[in-house]
Amino acid sequence: MPLLLLDLDNTLVDRDAAFGAAVVDFLAEHGLPASDLTWVRAIDASGYTTRHDVAVALTDRYGDAVPTTAIHALLDNGAADRVVLAESSREALGKAQADGWTCVIVTNGRTVQQEAKIRNTGLDQLVQGWVISEDVGHKKPEPEIFQAAAATVSVPLPGAWVIGDSPHADIAGANTLGLRSVWVTDGRAWPQDFYQPTHIADDVASAINHAIRASG
Repeated sequence: MPLLLLDLDNTLVDRDAAFGAAVVDFLAEHGLPASDLTWVRAIDASGYTTRHDVAVALTDRYGDAVPTTAIHALLDNGAADRVVLAESSREALGKAQADGWTCVIVTNGRTVQQEAKIRNTGLDQLVQGWVISEDVGHKKPEPEIFQAAAATVSVPLPGAWVIGDSPHADIAGANTLGLRSVWVTDGRAWPQDFYQPTHIADDVASAINHAIRASG
């Protein structure tokens, strides 16, 4: 059975848009400048900054004006409560399963938060499994997390496709293991000279459909 390894944040779901919406509400609720959205997003770095470091930065900036419980709620639930799965992505995953693919989500992050996103969007009904870095003790691009994903569904890793938005975490990880990959651009230009994705796509639905066609 062919194996499809899919990134979660900013690939299957638009995590940055969901987090941005949560920050807008957070700033308004606490009477903070709306222009701080840019600063918070820069500190967050699309989720790559640790939760602890973001919490410290927010606490230092806002002090007593914002309760620490509100900061923790933003970081724990803000994006997870707002992420949505595009209908085109839902349809592409359904087609992949109908064609006999085994789909597994491979994501860095904290288990509670990432599983909330998976369940809130219904992705738990559209994939055969998922692995989260906090659970397995390895994060992308380390080979072990991709190996764990294959083991989760008892499907051999060779021949798998990796789909993701991160040149470093997703495409470099696939390159190290000799796997085919699709980079989801979101309008960006490919930034690397040392390795390349097998294919480049504008969105995850196009990426999934390409993998299906290329392996057909």
